[in-house]
Amino acid sequence: MNHAQKGFTLIELMIVVAIIGILAAIAIPQYQDYTARTQVNRAYSELSSLRTAVEENLTRGNTSFTWGDLGHVQSNLTDAITSTTSLNFGGGAGALSVTLGGNSGAGIQDAVIQLSRTSDGTWACRIDGGSASDWKATYVPAGCTNS
Repeated sequence: MNHAQKGFTLIELMIVVAIIGILAAIAIPQYQDYTARTQVNRAYSELSSLRTAVEENLTRGNTSFTWGDLGHVQSNLTDAITSTTSLNFGGGAGALSVTLGGNSGAGIQDAVIQLSRTSDGTWACRIDGGSASDWKATYVPAGCTNS
């Protein structure tokens, strides 16, 4: 008699499920790290784009201006900043700072990104993971320091 196989055996199905489980256990944390890193990079890029507007204001002799004057558009990854909040770059030195919140991942909530300008025109980036629950140094974009 010819007995053709009509499906998978239970052990074959269990092996496939085990392999999928192992792949998922590895992939999910990697994906979460990737999304956190990209969210930090996006918030940094959005803040960094305002440096040109700061330089333009300083060139025109304005050392006190608002976020609205810089053309700041609220990000869904950061805590709300009122566009009328004043910034002071007296003597050319000052800082732009945002706190991650809003729709950012749980592991990066409350991290602070700060771009500081010295009076000689040099910009520096510092990111403080602060009370962010799962903050990792690998989330820090190139050119920034982790504090």
